[in-house]
Amino acid sequence: MQIEETIAFAVDEPPAGLEIRINFGVFAGRDATSAELEELGRLLVPEAGEVAIIGEERHEIGEHAGLVLHQVRVTVPDDAVPDEEAERKQFCQRLVTLSEIWARQCINERGAELTEL
Repeated sequence: MQIEETIAFAVDEPPAGLEIRINFGVFAGRDATSAELEELGRLLVPEAGEVAIIGEERHEIGEHAGLVLHQVRVTVPDDAVPDEEAERKQFCQRLVTLSEIWARQCINERGAELTEL
């Protein structure tokens, strides 16, 4: 079994103009705090103008297995996403990169706090 190491990725589907999903819990082992979600917003708003950020515990359950994910979703309204394909791709990559930087900082900062206890 191969484990994917992607922290943040974009989902280009309705109803959002753009959605970024951050596999926070896989790497942090915990939920993102409200303060951390607000910090993510401060990073993304200068690029996107407006975002919605959702921290969620997601349960995916099947007949033979179950999975609990601590995930962060960022949605950007359609009117804030560039129409031209190349611009859209660059915009998306900037937001994904900022999301990855944010996640790594959160993981490193809280990890250090926990090991000091």
